[in-house]
Amino acid sequence: MQNEQEQQYQDWIGKQQTTSDILTSGPMEGLAATLDREDTTFTSGNPLPALWHWLYFLHPARQSDLAIDGHPHRGDFLPPIPLPRRMWAGSRLQFLRPLLVGETIERVSSIKSVALKQGRSGDLAFVCVSHDFSDSSGLLLREEHDIVYRDAAKGNAAARPLPADDKFDFERTITPDPVLLFRYSALTFNGHRIHYDRAYASETESYPGLVVHGPLLATLLLELFTEKHPQAVLLGFEFKAIKPVFDITDFQVRGTKLDDSGASRLWVADNAGNLCMQASVRASNP
Repeated sequence: MQNEQEQQYQDWIGKQQTTSDILTSGPMEGLAATLDREDTTFTSGNPLPALWHWLYFLHPARQSDLAIDGHPHRGDFLPPIPLPRRMWAGSRLQFLRPLLVGETIERVSSIKSVALKQGRSGDLAFVCVSHDFSDSSGLLLREEHDIVYRDAAKGNAAARPLPADDKFDFERTITPDPVLLFRYSALTFNGHRIHYDRAYASETESYPGLVVHGPLLATLLLELFTEKHPQAVLLGFEFKAIKPVFDITDFQVRGTKLDDSGASRLWVADNAGNLCMQASVRASNP
């Protein structure tokens, strides 16, 4: 049966969707305030901070088109995988040229792969979507986005946590709360109820608290890196979610200095010392 389902989803591979957006300053000012940045003014022609393109190219689905989890029903662009739980599992990005404030950017999205697997928690499905961002002069940014679909929560099925590295060059403690998660959800038009509806998160998806967004964690990691390396020119960034982070305790974002090869490791640790996200940066110093 799994082979039949996988074959069905193979028909979605190569499906494309093209959208465009203007990188207006309003969403940037909102995220800058949410992240407590000192600089909250963004001038036309200046580079967009890395990962802030997630504020754009949003899909404002009609209210009547939403599933019970707050996401749009599947089967439009994404394949109609019936597994009830879905999360952003990771991304790989290549920074080719800066995206500039005020510019009109085109994004071409493609379904790259669909894979079904069996895990400790039940059935799993992995969908990889590639995104190419371009202006009138050509390609600016290339991203591969991994989405994981999971079976309904089952007791005692979670994998054993991995310990986070306790040797780092810089660290910041983050205190999440429902307001932070709500503001990021609003800025990214993310209706997923695990980020703001505590009853749904606990009763339907069996989480102990509200889930901190994977892209928010990645953004916090890269914000810390760029603060510590203000002259670095980003070439690549990738991250992988390991364990959910919840709003019930503080967590730490950590990293290592850029080495001679232009590489840095970044990671998120929860308050119990468990590894929650791992990431890496490729960069050059001018």
